[in-house]
Amino acid sequence: MTPKNIKISEYNYSLPEERIAKYPISERDHSKLLIYKKGEISYDSFYNIPSYINKEEIMVFNNTRVIQARIYFHKTTGALIEVFLLEPASPSDYELMFQSKGKCSWICMIGNLKKWKEGTLQRNIHVGGRNVILTVEKKHEVHTGHWVDFSWDDETVTFSEIIEACGELPIPPYLNRKTEESDKSTYQTVYSKIKGSVAAPTAGLHFTENVLDSLDKIGIKREEVTLHVGAGTFKPVKSETIDGHEMHTEYVSVRRSTIENLLSHDAQAIAVGTTSVRTLESLYYMGVKLSVNPLLSEQDLHVGQWEPYEGEIAEKSKEITPRQALENILKWFDRNNVGVLHSSTQIIIAPGYDYHIVKALVTNFHQPQSTLLLLVSALLKGDWKRVYDFALENDFRFLSYGDSSLLIP
Repeated sequence: MTPKNIKISEYNYSLPEERIAKYPISERDHSKLLIYKKGEISYDSFYNIPSYINKEEIMVFNNTRVIQARIYFHKTTGALIEVFLLEPASPSDYELMFQSKGKCSWICMIGNLKKWKEGTLQRNIHVGGRNVILTVEKKHEVHTGHWVDFSWDDETVTFSEIIEACGELPIPPYLNRKTEESDKSTYQTVYSKIKGSVAAPTAGLHFTENVLDSLDKIGIKREEVTLHVGAGTFKPVKSETIDGHEMHTEYVSVRRSTIENLLSHDAQAIAVGTTSVRTLESLYYMGVKLSVNPLLSEQDLHVGQWEPYEGEIAEKSKEITPRQALENILKWFDRNNVGVLHSSTQIIIAPGYDYHIVKALVTNFHQPQSTLLLLVSALLKGDWKRVYDFALENDFRFLSYGDSSLLIP
């Protein structure tokens, strides 16, 4: 079944402004946890989550780290221009980008674009006690934004140091407030490592070292993947049916050892956050693609938005098990003599989607009429409304800094 004709209006609910958590609670793991297990709903404190997970399970976390992606410049006229980093253009590799010295290019969104027709913008910044002049030049328009060239006059300074010195952490727009110093730590997971996201994988914000230690002590295996969350995660569905909504591309990195550990757990996992869901389910379709053509490149393994539902890959998936798909990826690692797979995905998970690797999900409560709500509904076979009604009736806090749920269909 294709979900293209799903009406987004059917995934609406009333979310009062006061239920949107503007700030996190003081102790991450003291948030509320809704437990949905085979249709039964209850709640507890998040720090008790290990008691609801079987000892033989594997949990998959997204270890991406949010960057200070919002940079402001003033024109000589006084106009304020916002340059928002979306994805690296040159170099296109995230790791190489943050090591760049002297110059680099990004695909960016531009705030107050009408005031910046042409020319360069500059600002002075201080990096390690040195004064550095940062210059930006807007080049051509691309599909997702504008190509922007960055250059700076001290080639001992990396771009990572540049944005640490002058960038602002981009908290979600629906918080309706400015970024504060505290967000620099509270809007990062305790296990974040790999820089690249412009939004946090917020289901992970509830985990503390104590909770992670508790999971380890009872023998629950933890694995990490990397999916860099783009600004498109907040993009509302504006079309009446979801076939008019274009998913943003997100960049994925997965280690060979992660594939091996998933296979040792029968190719079934508990995903921490919707970003981990999209990574794991995309891996399945990458494995399906490799069953059609084992010689595909990393770029060719990109999962298109509708590939799980129609066309050759959708048809092939009817005969490929999750285990076979992951074994195909292992063979790809061997053939290419690499230890990490870098690719991308545009997958949309909506009612009508059959989950392959994800068997349960830890996630926050999402915006009405969002693709994330569609993903939850697909997992719960349409039972999302009962979960959200329960959360609203029991004073749960919503969205990025809100409470969470453990969904076991």
